[in-house]
This record gives sequence, C-alpha cells and structure tokens, in this order.
Amino acid sequence: MKIRVGHLYPDYLNIYADRGNIAVLAERARLRGHELDVRALGIGDSVATGEIDLYYIGGGQDREQALVAHDLVEKAAALHDAADQGAAFLAVCGGYQLLGRSYRDVAGDELPGIGLLPLSTIAGPRRMIGDVLIDCDWAGETIAGFENHAGQTILEEGAEPLGRVVFGFGNDGSSGVEGCRWKRVYGTYLHGPLLPRNPWFADHILAEALAHAGGQTELAPLGDELERDAHAVAADRARARGGRV
Repeated sequence: MKIRVGHLYPDYLNIYADRGNIAVLAERARLRGHELDVRALGIGDSVATGEIDLYYIGGGQDREQALVAHDLVEKAAALHDAADQGAAFLAVCGGYQLLGRSYRDVAGDELPGIGLLPLSTIAGPRRMIGDVLIDCDWAGETIAGFENHAGQTILEEGAEPLGRVVFGFGNDGSSGVEGCRWKRVYGTYLHGPLLPRNPWFADHILAEALAHAGGQTELAPLGDELERDAHAVAADRARARGGRV
C-alpha cells in the first residue's frame, strides 16, 4: 500500500537530522511491502484534506519558525480537518511548538500556532539540553532521545502528554511530562533523530498512517537488534544524568 506523507517545510525545519525520521519510516514501510510517497509542502503550497495519511514537521530555530508560522496558520483549517478525519501527525521541537496555540520567542515576539494541540510555549531563560528518557504508559514502552530547547511548553488541563519524564527536562523542566498526543497527533521535543532508536514508536506512527490509508495496521515484526541497542545507549546516557532534572 502507498502511504502518502506530507513533509511540512523540509527546507526550513530540519535540525538535528530530523529528516532522518522520514528515512526510517520509508525503510520500515518498505520492509513490510508498503511505499512512502513523500511530498514536500512548503510556503504557499495548498493542503487537500484526505490526500495525506501522515503529516510530518521537524524542528527549527526561532528564525525558521518565524518564516513559516503565518503560512502554517493559512493551512490550519485543512490540517484540523485532516486530523478530524484520522490523518496522523508527527511534530518535533519547533514543529511541535507551532502545532500549539502560540509560541513566544526569546525576543518576546509571539508567533501564532494552529491550535491543533492544546498547549502554548514561552521561551525561558535557560536551554534544556541533553539525553532524555520518557515512559509512555499508554503504550507500555519508553522513548529515548535528545532535547535542546529554551521553550517551556505548558499543556492545558486534561491534555495527554506523550510520556512521563524519567530522566531529562521534558516540556518545561518542572511538570514531569514530555510531548503531547491527541487523536493521531503526536508532538515531542525529542530529536536524535527520534525514530531510529525507538522502533516501536516508528511502527506506531506507521500503523496510524496505514489506518488512514485504509490498510492493514498490524505490522509484521522486524529484526530490531541495532535499534534496540541504540535505544539502550541513549537511555543509559539519560540515566547518567542522575534522575529528572
């Protein structure tokens, strides 16, 4: 089956090898007999509801976020419709912030978000940097990655985090949670890139996209020894930080 991926602003939002997440999804899909059809969605490009199974948006600095924020708002209605109709979303760092209601940068300028996730972000006085491990109790799994952000993201009451922080900072360094999830929309600060060292989460995103495409969502297992080793190394580095920061 063909899985249609809309890669939002790949020329602007792609730090810490975030583009590598697409490569992981493509390979894991190929090994199951599926094909990723990746379309770049840049400034001025239209978004047609129903034509995309998975939207991906990576991370960027404040300058890059400012360059795309207003265009993303113009796409907001179509993206909301897509989420309501079951399309999957994966947003990392800067992209995660822009899926919320707003982002106030270090200069005090406020960028509009699209309100797809129930959260808002304000850049704080310190950067939150390092390896991080979170517990996704909703899936019975953990996610390991790398965070580097000044943004302090606050979830609204009742919002579901992606996971609970075991080691690291997470959304804001104090709430003990990281990321956010709603329907098939997932946002996180974790780079690395994220998916090579968290194969279960890559497959979860693939299954969500396949569900929208109308395909079989049960994926055959793969030999993930290297991926599990990478996860273990990242998790050990996070543990070396000595607990939640």
